[in-house]
Amino acid sequence: YCLFVFSRLIFGTLYPAYYSYKAVKSKDIKEYVKWMMYWIIFALFTTAETFTDIFLCWFPFYYELKIAFVAWLLSPYTKGSSLLYRKFVHPTLSSKEKEIDDCLIQAKDRSYDALVHFGKRGLNVAATAAVMAASKGQGALSERLRSFSMQDLSTIRGDSSSTVAPSVTVRTSSKQSHPKPSRSASEGTGSSGKC
Repeated sequence: YCLFVFSRLIFGTLYPAYYSYKAVKSKDIKEYVKWMMYWIIFALFTTAETFTDIFLCWFPFYYELKIAFVAWLLSPYTKGSSLLYRKFVHPTLSSKEKEIDDCLIQAKDRSYDALVHFGKRGLNVAATAAVMAASKGQGALSERLRSFSMQDLSTIRGDSSSTVAPSVTVRTSSKQSHPKPSRSASEGTGSSGKC
């Protein structure tokens, strides 16, 4: 399987991509047509193998046959991609082109409508989530602010005119250590001792 993936990458994708680049660079119409036919056939092959891999991977020499098929498509002697395109793909697409175009237009319109519909729903969900997060955040902020007493706030600001009760422990960011009251003293006044 790894050999197939490597071979397909080199011979099925990179080699044709390089020669497609050379065709674009040289502006040779014959080469354009040749490589466009290859890419159309390769796209159909890739689509088909997505389904055949599920059902036929147990088949003996399945991956080797796929490598041989890609080599047949690329070969300048067999011209496999040109043959398949001219015999099967071009006549089929030509006869069904109008129906395919109509289906693509309908799918495009439906996908645009679906995109608009889901975009509106997504914006509504995002707006609701933002409002809920803001309201929860505001509630948490107001609860946090309510947990401070006015005395604690004045002490944090460094207001020297206010007095702090000896039973309340104030934690500040300064390096000074304050003596902690004993447990019995804080229980006697009924304060919790926390900010």
